[in-house]
Amino acid sequence: MSPLDYEYLRKLLKDRSGLVLSSDKQYLVESRLVPLARKAGLSGIGELVSKMKAGSETLTVDVVEAMTTNETFFFRDKVPFEHFRETMIPKVMQARANRKSLRIWCAAGSTGQEPYSLAMALKEMGSLLSGWRLEIIATDISQEVQEKAKAGIYSQFEVQRGLPIQLLVKYFKQVGEMWQINPEIRAMVQHKPLNLLHDFSHLGVFDIVFCRNVLIYFDQDTKIGVFNRLVRSMESDGFLALGAAETVVGLTDAFKPYPDKRGLYFPNALPVHAAPRLATAMPATVRTATTG
Repeated sequence: MSPLDYEYLRKLLKDRSGLVLSSDKQYLVESRLVPLARKAGLSGIGELVSKMKAGSETLTVDVVEAMTTNETFFFRDKVPFEHFRETMIPKVMQARANRKSLRIWCAAGSTGQEPYSLAMALKEMGSLLSGWRLEIIATDISQEVQEKAKAGIYSQFEVQRGLPIQLLVKYFKQVGEMWQINPEIRAMVQHKPLNLLHDFSHLGVFDIVFCRNVLIYFDQDTKIGVFNRLVRSMESDGFLALGAAETVVGLTDAFKPYPDKRGLYFPNALPVHAAPRLATAMPATVRTATTG
């Protein structure tokens, strides 16, 4: 691969997916794109880049998908799911007791293990959430991994990574040498294509956002942009869960760390959608009199 081809790919991947490759990652690009070029009947990365420059959107999408890391497993890192069960859900349930609805977003949901882990965790709460409207949105830039997530079919190796045996028995059925999560759990998750670099306000407002192990691949300016848009897609008393190697500290004032809960954050100020309308503002004495 020529230096010019590598620079073209570096820029394209950053523009398309936010992925930042250092100058010493040519081996990684070659290991993932040479097989892709051969599959497409091309002589190598040079010809692949030429086709992309000529306007092949199909090859461009394939390259972005090939270079996107989709490492994930059930109940990954454990701690965020403990926070989910012990802190996030109880506090959100208390705050939403009147409307009885809960919206959760898994950004970079990959092949589905994270959103399905959350769905199983909610299911395990039993009657506690009876009568509640539960919505889990899982998004990812890769169409290929989303198709796998929708099918909910996993290998023996995949279900052995983090999934407690009692949940495997309870929520999966064996299909040949594979395991498929049951329809009830699959129905709890909606899968939607999304690039975090683009506007995501159309998804609506969420009580809980899991955005783990994706921002580590972005540069500082891209991270700041994502954080500042995330806070506008969250309730003012919502929760943001980041990966173990990720933080908002030093990047943005939009979020603050939740005390004594590693990787857990909450909005620092009212998002735009939650700001009070100036038209309803009244003197404090009048407000006190009317709310009595």
